[in-house]
Amino acid sequence: MTTASLHLSGVSLGYAGRTVLRDVSFVIERGEFVALIGPNGAGKTTLFRGMLGLISPFGGRIDYGFDRRASPPGYVPQKESLDPIFPLTAYEVVLMAAAARVPPLWPVGRRRRGLAAECLAAVGLAQSAEQPFWALSGGQKQRVLIARALAVEPEILLLDEPTAGVDLGAEAAIVDVIARLNRERELTVVLVSHHLRLVRQLVRSVIRVADGSATKGSSDDLLSAQRIAETFGAAADGGS
Repeated sequence: MTTASLHLSGVSLGYAGRTVLRDVSFVIERGEFVALIGPNGAGKTTLFRGMLGLISPFGGRIDYGFDRRASPPGYVPQKESLDPIFPLTAYEVVLMAAAARVPPLWPVGRRRRGLAAECLAAVGLAQSAEQPFWALSGGQKQRVLIARALAVEPEILLLDEPTAGVDLGAEAAIVDVIARLNRERELTVVLVSHHLRLVRQLVRSVIRVADGSATKGSSDDLLSAQRIAETFGAAADGGS
């Protein structure tokens, strides 16, 4: 019997008293790879923020199958820009996350430094550790951000359109990293993506966000031509 990484029970989410999603209930099992899909403005970001614990539900419960203080969720944003005036290297970007729970003014110990290096190696960028983050390619930056998310030693990894705006070669490298982390480490992964052909190759479970709610089901069902048309409109071709 598997253990849930995340369990939403009758959850309502929104902002400033305005409800965006109502009565959301689903379970993400430990080690599962799930895609989060839906049209723009449907509430994907709202659900993502709720799952990350960045916003509190208006109603219902969000339960985690792990200690969020000891192992917070790993988060990979769509993109991140660091001003070149802050000449952080790829290693230093990852080290910031590895050292996040070190008390102020305490030195960063050998284990944390080693962890940052290991996380860069896990995404295939050990050789780029001393490169300035701002000078990396878009695909390399995304892999550094994945390494940064891994450095908090998460039980669950949430990624927001990690392949947006990168070329096909970089996309393949990013997808390979994510799939390998899920397969080899049994890391629970939730991936937001509009790239439906990519999603079909990666996942067996999908969370569909539409019409003020979210439903979890199999990829065979929720990525069928009929369900895609219901979600995105009759013009959707499933290839975006």
